[in-house]
Amino acid sequence: MATTETSACPSAGAAGLAQRPEGPPLEECDGRAFDVFAKACPSRSTLEHVTGRWGSLTLGALSESTLRFNELRRRVDGVSEKMLSQTLHALERDGLVHRESAATNPPRVDYRLTPLGRAVAERLLSLINLVEERMPEVLAAREAYEARGGR
Repeated sequence: MATTETSACPSAGAAGLAQRPEGPPLEECDGRAFDVFAKACPSRSTLEHVTGRWGSLTLGALSESTLRFNELRRRVDGVSEKMLSQTLHALERDGLVHRESAATNPPRVDYRLTPLGRAVAERLLSLINLVEERMPEVLAAREAYEARGGR
């Protein structure tokens, strides 16, 4: 039976690899296994950056083209300058976004996805497309919930 230890990242099973309950060993790097379900695992913060409201919308917008900050802010309707800046910094730190500054007057800064960012964005866009396609079902479920009295 596989180990169920997931309290910290890394967690090692009997063979030195962390394992999911009843599942295959997790990948490991430098002796560390990554398990997004473990509170201390660094993969969790990356997942939060990618799946947070502004992270997912920023990655989706950058999947369309390279954008300047204000172009990106207009594309991601509703994001504040501060939140977009924080989001871009987090995504750049995680290696998902590349920031290129040109020494021009006025200064020009472009943002684009890295190869890793493009791979993540492709999967994210599949989820976004699914949600958009199935919104009639979501709206019907919400109506039914409200009709039952909701909470």
